[in-house]
Amino acid sequence: MPGPEEECPQVYVQPGESHLVRGPAILRTVLGSCVGVTFWHERLGIAALCHPMLPRYPEMTRGKLTVAAARRYVDFAIRDLAVQFDVLGARRRDITVKLFGGADVLTVAKHTNERPTVGRLNREMAVEILREEGFDVAASRLGGLRGFHIDFYTTTGEVRLRQLG
Repeated sequence: MPGPEEECPQVYVQPGESHLVRGPAILRTVLGSCVGVTFWHERLGIAALCHPMLPRYPEMTRGKLTVAAARRYVDFAIRDLAVQFDVLGARRRDITVKLFGGADVLTVAKHTNERPTVGRLNREMAVEILREEGFDVAASRLGGLRGFHIDFYTTTGEVRLRQLG
């Protein structure tokens, strides 16, 4: 007999994508230097996962990129989902947000704090934008040298992590 996991739609969220669902689903992704941000509103039964790859939407491309292309950027992806939740009637204080990733997976010849990594820039930007947008982070696992596989269960808000490598 299939369990609840097998009966639930499963969506793999690619790097640079965001996915919002109404109702049960399992949202999955694999993170390295990217960050993964989950949003869950229990009462309304809506949830989302974004998987942005770069910290800041460049000023020179504002208005020139499609929304899908702009979701590659941490600041844009978080703000975009915040607006989508607003439109659906969710108050930000009622949304459970969890933040993962931003690992330093890329080899750098000389690693110093003077030259930040993409992982570090992504995680710092995510924390900053979530705070600016009025979200409290309920749980996080950031940094390190290895990425994660994420399974986000939208029926419960649970996020299961498996470290890569």
